[in-house]
Amino acid sequence: FKRSLRIPKEPRNKVTVVLGAQWGDEGKGKVVDLLALDADLVCRCQGGNNAGHTVVVDSVEYDFHLLPSGVLNKKAVSFIGNGVVIHLPGLFEEAEKNLQKGLQGWEKRLKISDRAHIGRTLLFIFYHYLLLVFNFHQAVDGIQEQQRQLQAGKNLGTTKKGIGPAYSSKAARNGLRVCDLVSDFTVFEEKFRVLAGHFLTMYPNLSVDIDNELQQLKVYAERLRPLVTDGVYFMHKALTGPSKKILVEGANAALLDIDFGTYPFVTSSNCTAGGVCTGLGVPPSYVGRVYGVVKAYTTRVGVGAFPTEQDNEVGNLLQSRGREFGVTTGRRRRCGWLDLILVRYAHMVNGFTAIALTKLDILDTLPEIKVGVSYTVDDEPLPSFPANMDVLMRVSVKYETLPGWRCSTEDVRCFEELPSQAQSYIRFIEDFLQVPVKWVGVGKSRESMIKLF
Repeated sequence: FKRSLRIPKEPRNKVTVVLGAQWGDEGKGKVVDLLALDADLVCRCQGGNNAGHTVVVDSVEYDFHLLPSGVLNKKAVSFIGNGVVIHLPGLFEEAEKNLQKGLQGWEKRLKISDRAHIGRTLLFIFYHYLLLVFNFHQAVDGIQEQQRQLQAGKNLGTTKKGIGPAYSSKAARNGLRVCDLVSDFTVFEEKFRVLAGHFLTMYPNLSVDIDNELQQLKVYAERLRPLVTDGVYFMHKALTGPSKKILVEGANAALLDIDFGTYPFVTSSNCTAGGVCTGLGVPPSYVGRVYGVVKAYTTRVGVGAFPTEQDNEVGNLLQSRGREFGVTTGRRRRCGWLDLILVRYAHMVNGFTAIALTKLDILDTLPEIKVGVSYTVDDEPLPSFPANMDVLMRVSVKYETLPGWRCSTEDVRCFEELPSQAQSYIRFIEDFLQVPVKWVGVGKSRESMIKLF
């Protein structure tokens, strides 16, 4: 008897992944919107309504926090996986606001994983597990941030959307999932009261109207039920069935990853490539191209180390021209030069196939542009991006200075028409990272994305 050996077949449907390569706000929504135009399935794998994506279509500006940016494609299915934390009031409020702008029929093309957790912050979950964010998660988040602020310099600058407490409940194994909500509501109510009691014990000053919360959740359960599906089976069919173009949208960004980011000033989920597998139930062999989105300069919301920050006229110019305010919180973003040490580190973790370089037009008026290319501490070079934030706070940055182009690029639609200095800036980034730049953004609309290859 001879056992026949079967050579594994190459997966038919590999997912294309779009991830932020800095501290967020790189313009991922626009890249996802562009790629979603011919996608069959667009997935959200982690995060919650603490993340914001802005997409401009036909001069209409859509703001998404939980809904995948690809929901604008009426021919594609949008999927929220298990790695997302869902805040039900926020989900439906977000849908209603965008409905008024022209987002039609979103409920008919949205699917939500039954394994996702319920929380106040996350509306859509991409694939496996869904986290629901409750009102008390958001209240706890605010209390925790106030407590941290009492310790000088210890506040994390969270969005206070309840994401951290919701993920804490998940890790503590007392969280509630979508499958609980849409099943026997009597059983769900018992679990909910236990969870609320847990937080009330920890935070005596926390005010929670449990009965009112449950009444709202019962209404939301009925609206949610038609959207809920077995996320694992749904994704398996998509990956192994007929040919499909599957797009995965990450929230937040590499330097906000709970494991690989600038801890503790990070989010509470894995927003690097590994979060795609755990947040959607996608086997690693099914991950195809991974696109990193890089802003042509660097921004950061909230507190934490920022080596290339320019707290001066340059930073003010970038902030003003780039309209750098957080989509979720409205907070002013800190601005600085492009930090290629940071982006190279993000590439180490994610393995970018190519890069989308966004907001190049914001640099149009600068006579010269600096790029961070190495770190030193006490005159000693650092071989890589440091894990210790105390060290990162002390680094000195070595810059390369490149000539600016001092003319508008907003109407440019092909690489060859860009000023030679802008072309050199892009090529410098490619050479440093050894990763090709596939798109260059010179404006807010779909049409302003220049495709290089």
